Amino acid sequence: QVHVVESGGGLVQPGGSLRLSCVAGGTIFSIIAMGWFRQAPGKQREMVATIGNGGSANYADSVKGRFTISRENARNTVYLQMNSLKPEDTAVYYCNVRKTGSREYWGQGTQVTVSS
Repeated sequence: QVHVVESGGGLVQPGGSLRLSCVAGGTIFSIIAMGWFRQAPGKQREMVATIGNGGSANYADSVKGRFTISRENARNTVYLQMNSLKPEDTAVYYCNVRKTGSREYWGQGTQVTVSS
């Protein structure tokens, strides 16, 4: 089993920045990717950014140029640096850990609210 714990959410004004962190623990071997998804009220969960073991990253078009995903493999930690935040970035952000064999694990989520 993999335990996934996020931190770093909060309330920020438009144009501000936040950094989310996620640590994976437990049976962490065979991890092939980590990433961030988000779900706004009344909407489906969507991919924000993912990063593979080799550091290759993918971003949703809506966050390209504003968000940066990074990873510390030795610490099984993934970060999401969010700059130039907009009200439409308001959502619960979930950390995702993907292992071989199509196994996925999710954190409990952390709320990000962008409002003046």
